[in-house]
Amino acid sequence: MKQKIKQKSNSFYNTSATLRVDVGKRVSKVTIAANVLLSALKVIVGIVGQSSALIADGIHSLSDVFSTIIVFIGIKLASKPEDKRHLYGHEKLEPVVSKILAIILLATGLVIGYNAVQLILQGTTIIPAEITIYVAILSIITKEWMYRYTIKWAEKIGSSALIADAWHHRSDALSSIATVVGIVGARLGFPMLDPIASLVICIWIIKAAVEIYLKAVNELIDRAADEEVVKCILQDILDTEGVMGVDDLKTRTYANQMYVDVEIAVDENLSVKEAHDIAEKVHEKIEKKYNAKHCMVHVNPGPIKN
Repeated sequence: MKQKIKQKSNSFYNTSATLRVDVGKRVSKVTIAANVLLSALKVIVGIVGQSSALIADGIHSLSDVFSTIIVFIGIKLASKPEDKRHLYGHEKLEPVVSKILAIILLATGLVIGYNAVQLILQGTTIIPAEITIYVAILSIITKEWMYRYTIKWAEKIGSSALIADAWHHRSDALSSIATVVGIVGARLGFPMLDPIASLVICIWIIKAAVEIYLKAVNELIDRAADEEVVKCILQDILDTEGVMGVDDLKTRTYANQMYVDVEIAVDENLSVKEAHDIAEKVHEKIEKKYNAKHCMVHVNPGPIKN
């Protein structure tokens, strides 16, 4: 039974790993190209049009290029199959990459915030040019599209790093909204709104960084699966023919997958083979339905323990 299960799991894993790398590569190419063009446009127009908020927004977009490269490297490394030194695979490299991404995002936010505070303290009176408004609006549209494109594929392959990268794009779209508000406000006679908008961008970026970091930490410390998922797993096990009850059920997340350990109660009069067949049904059902990396099933003789 163990050998059969192992072969099945490895076959599924290899197919999934190939898909994850292919998707990660395709999404990375598209978003990197878009970000390079967009960040260059925003920084150049921000300098020419004298908008600190647009320059800050452009730097934020440029940081997306580096973060996307890191995300793709993380997905590729995490997709490597098990080896003699890593018998449980390399999936945890992906949340490690997410943590690195969160730190880069945090640093970006702090730099933008520092520059904004400096401009506020200096009492800036610079009025941004009208063209900066149109570039900021273009950024909102482009970054929101990038978020939707990335999150769609991230959810399909269950990639925490790619989800983090998607939210990086969304935070850029939100920061561009603040940029528009700051630029318009400055042109209407409130020049201080431009650096204030940069400060708001800073806060959004830091918030996103903290959320991404905490999510990655949860994936690294073997946190239990969501309560609703556990309830569904329990019900599926109980619905399996031959299972009299569940004595114990534990789950732990493992990057984008999870491990399930369950003790089931079966009729004590069953033969070893009959009990084994019931355990294998539970094993295959849980691994297939929930994309569990492994489901360990222990059989206890009934009745159910109190």
